[in-house]
Amino acid sequence: MAEVPYRGPVGGAGRVLLVCGMPGAGKTTLARLLVAERGAVLLSPDDWLLALDLDPLDPRLRRAVERRLWDHAVELGSRGLTVVADFGFWTRPDRRRARDRARAAGLAVELHALDVPLAERQRRVALRNAEPGAVTVTAAALAGWERWWQPPDEAERASYDAAPGGPG
Repeated sequence: MAEVPYRGPVGGAGRVLLVCGMPGAGKTTLARLLVAERGAVLLSPDDWLLALDLDPLDPRLRRAVERRLWDHAVELGSRGLTVVADFGFWTRPDRRRARDRARAAGLAVELHALDVPLAERQRRVALRNAEPGAVTVTAAALAGWERWWQPPDEAERASYDAAPGGPG
């Protein structure tokens, strides 16, 4: 019997959901919720780096894994799937590049941003640091990374697709 190639679900092109925010903002919690609600595929550099026993805080390794996972996200979306990209997307240029590349592949792109104050993120990360096997992130590291955070404004948010059945 001949194998029938997979052409994706009925209903057209796929969708990529960008989950953005700083460490401790709740990105992974939101990403997992979106996966459950949408029947989506989760792509998380943290998950891959930890599974490979690599340091998720190593910027060189992280960039390499993110590049490969992003290629995979576009490929899966091109097959009609919904993908949740839990990458952080701290800066506007990072988000714009991801959005434009996904759109060039014919995909819808949603932005799910969490802008949580530093003090609250430090509190959450301190609790997470106490968990067995946690990757320790210091309060000083969180404060130092703050300079790179560019929360999306209304104009940027308007440049993304609305959730299916949502406003807009």
